[in-house]
Order: sequence, then C-alpha cells, then structure tokens
Amino acid sequence: MRLATWNVNSIRSRIDRVAQFLDRQDIDVLAMQETKCRDDQFPFERFDELGYEVAHLGVNQWNGVAIASRVGLADVELAFPGQPGFDKDAGDSLISAPVVESRALGATCGGVRVWSLYVPNGRALADPHYTYKLEWLAALRDTATGWLTADPEAKVALVGDWNIAPRDEDVWSMDFFAGKTHVSQPERDAFQAFLDSGFADVMRPFAPGPGVYTYWDYTQLRFPRREGMRIDFILASQALAASTKDANVDREERKGKGASDHAPVIAEFGLADA
Repeated sequence: MRLATWNVNSIRSRIDRVAQFLDRQDIDVLAMQETKCRDDQFPFERFDELGYEVAHLGVNQWNGVAIASRVGLADVELAFPGQPGFDKDAGDSLISAPVVESRALGATCGGVRVWSLYVPNGRALADPHYTYKLEWLAALRDTATGWLTADPEAKVALVGDWNIAPRDEDVWSMDFFAGKTHVSQPERDAFQAFLDSGFADVMRPFAPGPGVYTYWDYTQLRFPRREGMRIDFILASQALAASTKDANVDREERKGKGASDHAPVIAEFGLADA
C-alpha cells in the first residue's frame, strides 16, 4: 500500500495537481487537509473518474479533511472519540464537542485504519488556540493509545498536518522560531507522547534530515531559499510501521505555479492483504 498525506490548501484550487500526483506516484490512499470547502463543493466526480472513493468533512472555507482510497473505504468516522472543539463565540472558552472544526476523519482502507488530521495551529503561545491545540493533541493521544491497548496488532495510521516541528533539525532556523509556536516544548512533548505510546514516525529513518521539510511559507521566497519546516507526518502503529518499505517527501509538488505551501509525505507499506 502506498499511503500519502498532503495539506492541499484548497482542493478546488489543486484538483488538477492532486490528480496528476495520484497517477505519478501510484498512490493507493491519500489523506488531505485544508480542503477548504463544503461537502457539496468537493470534486467527488474527479476522484471517481480516477477510481477513488472519497470521504470528506468540511463546512466552509476553513479547515476540512478528506481521505481518497482505491483499496476500499469503510467505517468512516467524522471525528475521533473525545475530540475537543473551540468555542469561537466565547473567545478563550474551550468546550468538548464531537465536531466543532473539521479536523479529523477516519476510515478503514485496505485493512489500515487511516486518520486524516489537521492539528490546530496554535497561533501564538499566549493565544487560546495554543491551549486548544495541546488539549486536542492530548485527547487524540488518549484515544489512539486506547486503540492500541484494545488491539496491539491494530494497523493504524495517524497522518496529516501536525503543525509541530518535533526536533530542531525540523526547522530552517531555531533562532527565527524562538518564542513561537510549532517548536515550543509543550508541543514537542505532545508529539513525543504519541511515539511513547506505540506510534512511529515512519519517514524519519528514510529521510533523517536536517534540511528535510514538508512546508515552506509562500512569503520571503522560503522554498527556493530552502527555509522550511517538517510538520507533516505519518505516524504508524507498530504493527503497521514494521511493514514500512520506504517513505519520502515529494518536493516536486511544492514547485511551479499553483502549488500548495505543503508537499506530500508518502509511505509504502508491504501489506500482504493490500
């Protein structure tokens, strides 16, 4: 199985690039983030023509997650159990709701439980969204740990835009990011908690860095200057990670006109039933 995750930054703007990517990279399952559209605006027909089933969760021009699969799509969930939400009307008040923002979508594809995740950005260390981000990650960790406790052989992939650079080598300049989100110790601790609970970052062994990034801001010519961040990940349960054959970043998709500010992350798993 070839599994990819990609923050497409508007599926309607990138559908041609996404279609070409699926063909060029022979992708079986693609998790997408920041689709930025309602369900009735999503280009389901284009994916159907390409032979993919799609599940999508989106309500407006913000956020949005999707999974496209040509190896089956079953048991779709529109949020993970216990997923927190952010009460925008109350400013800094946090609520617990099944779905407040379109940030998590799960489906079983070819025997693998895939979750497309768009982790809250955090905005700034003193912003209420930062607290929301940490609570969101803690809730996901608790839920995901429960899955592995219930079934240690479960094949689970937590994939998407994590909005965390877990190591210094995952950003182009720690001096530039000093005092900012994405690199703070609480965020890094939250990411490490997933590794400690039984998930593995499947790409790092194949592309250890430094200088391996998945995101480059549109401003200041960040991409040609190689000033990026590694914030998109495929975290796999041990039962799935053990079958990893290769993993990489497709930097070609960050090049040229109409590119997203993220590049896809791809992992290949040697699954007997995929």
